[in-house]
Amino acid sequence: MIFSVFKQLLITMRPKQWTKNVFIFTALLFDLKLLDPTYVVKTIMAAALFCILSGCVYIINDLTDLEKDRQHPVKRSRPLASGRLSTSRAIGAAMVLPPCTLCLSFLLDARFGLIALVYFLLQLLYSFGLKNLVIIDVLIIATGFVLRVAAGSVIVQAERFSPWLYVCMTLLALFLGFGKRRNEVVLLDEDALQHRKVLREYSPQLLDEMIAMVASSFVIAYSLYTFSAENLPANKAMMLTIPFIIYDIFRYLYLIHQKNMGGSPEEILIRDWPFVASNLCWGATVLAVLYVF
Repeated sequence: MIFSVFKQLLITMRPKQWTKNVFIFTALLFDLKLLDPTYVVKTIMAAALFCILSGCVYIINDLTDLEKDRQHPVKRSRPLASGRLSTSRAIGAAMVLPPCTLCLSFLLDARFGLIALVYFLLQLLYSFGLKNLVIIDVLIIATGFVLRVAAGSVIVQAERFSPWLYVCMTLLALFLGFGKRRNEVVLLDEDALQHRKVLREYSPQLLDEMIAMVASSFVIAYSLYTFSAENLPANKAMMLTIPFIIYDIFRYLYLIHQKNMGGSPEEILIRDWPFVASNLCWGATVLAVLYVF
């Protein structure tokens, strides 16, 4: 019985979406501290705490969207919406886990704890109202990604972390966020308004324009980073990573428009093999440029 409850609770916390917390490792990689065991361990601990905290947000979000999820073609199979997890147990977890996780966050690092607190409060505001404000809803999602990067930065006491990366992460998060909204509008069609009020303010055409703008801006910002950031090799070798970024964007746009997969960025990250292969090549090139040559 206890194992079954724990399993359903874990499913509700969306482990697959914890891949978003890989952004916490950004500073560890780009501040050239990947080979420092102390910072590696602290970053892993920070990522684990963010996984739990973001999982708590998903529990709260499912509690607030319970009736709407029951009308969704996919989300109705979630533990709370399907009845496999009782609301009382979910509420209990939502009351106990966040305070414990935040306390551990402050013990790990005071500044990290503050960022974690801001992230959690912002997500609560999103769940209880901001998600119904057009454009603001996606900006909140993007802010969550930037806060993850900032959290990783304070953990490793970043000294050479380029501000360009914050710009890149913001644009990338907006790209993913608008792609997710487009998928919801297209997938739900006439039922979109019953699921999420803000979807009435979006249309595929509007979202396509927004996606095109942030995608182009992201490629430009990343390209500028590769040859203008002060902490990069003087030989401009980081520019070798640009083709992989361009392919990732094009591949993601293909999956959004042709396969209707934009609703689950985390699924694309781990299941679409061309996308995975491109990211592995990008990562290997970054490691080679920063740590070998």
